[in-house]
Amino acid sequence: MADFNTSQKSLEFLKNKFQEYYKKNKIELPDRFGRRELAFVLFGGKGMIRHLSFNKKKDLLDFLKERVPQHVYYSSAYYQTPDAPKMQDKNWMGAELIFDLDSDHLQNADKMSYSEQLEIVKNEFEKLVREFLLGDFGFNEKYLELYFSGARGYHCHVKDPAIFDLDSNERREIVDYITGRDIIDSIIFHEHITGRKHYGGYYFPSGKSLKMPTPDQTGWKGRISRGIIDIVNEIRKSDNPKKSLQEYGVKKKDAEKLVMELSDERVSRIKDGLLDQSKTIRKFFLNSALRKTAVSLSAGETDEPVTCDIKRLIRLPFSLHGKTGLKVVKIDIDKLKDFDPLRDAVVFGDELVKIKLNQSINMKMKDEIFNLNEGEQEIPTYLAVFLIGRKMAHIC
Repeated sequence: MADFNTSQKSLEFLKNKFQEYYKKNKIELPDRFGRRELAFVLFGGKGMIRHLSFNKKKDLLDFLKERVPQHVYYSSAYYQTPDAPKMQDKNWMGAELIFDLDSDHLQNADKMSYSEQLEIVKNEFEKLVREFLLGDFGFNEKYLELYFSGARGYHCHVKDPAIFDLDSNERREIVDYITGRDIIDSIIFHEHITGRKHYGGYYFPSGKSLKMPTPDQTGWKGRISRGIIDIVNEIRKSDNPKKSLQEYGVKKKDAEKLVMELSDERVSRIKDGLLDQSKTIRKFFLNSALRKTAVSLSAGETDEPVTCDIKRLIRLPFSLHGKTGLKVVKIDIDKLKDFDPLRDAVVFGDELVKIKLNQSINMKMKDEIFNLNEGEQEIPTYLAVFLIGRKMAHIC
């Protein structure tokens, strides 16, 4: 019973803080919000309340202030009747193209701190936006809206009218390109004749090598080439090349073979754009360069289900994430590199709150470093909301 009461007290604390936020702060609503489905999860509620719509901005803002949801979602799709209780009755009119990058998509995410995860997923997100969406696909920057998700990742909303009518299969093709799915060595590399011999009045190839694209080529060819050169340099500079290769997922036995095969002469040829016919080297470089340069989009790869789903619910910009208390922040592309969620998405103040920590923590938030032991502590409100939301603490 004591644990239940404590849980209720913590929920009430979070709900009160969220209500303060929604009453005091301006919430910018998405375009054509009257054509969107809205959905909510309430504090202490079971399941999601969905199939709602609001024609007036005031009605939606009043709902946030009075009902104080823990999570707020809206549809990436536009509907003629967004509040119809059945999806087939909503009458789909089109949808934004959504990319959702989350830190749980990262390899070895469970071995990283929260802040480390956020930094790495931001780098992946920047790669997605700059290299693929603005670069390869050529979307105009004015059609891209970038957001911190409020927890562990980033969202990109592509609002180019040209993509609104794309179906799930067409969106899947975009995902397949970004993740490098189905790229094989014959697409990237081609055979290069290194010598000829004369026999019976005819010339025959006397040697072959694989020619790889130049680093300045556009699209995947240049991307793979740049990735290969980066990997070669990384391995050559490493104090322990075998270990570096194993970090790329190469088995110990194969790593030993690769180190032996990567002679100075062979490395020089690779940098000149020539890969030897060694199947071990060819397979390693293609797979590793793909992994290094593609974007991790789901717990395998952009969250693929999100991008391909033409009726997806996504977090409402400027709302609060119920598990962190951090804001879903809109980010200018030019400011993405310097964006720090644990500083720039924090909305609560410094007033001290007495909580009980379930575990010791060591983290930086709002430019202040916290080293706290398990047990009772007095901490700023913004940190208390974050730790309670993540179930790492509760109100005393």
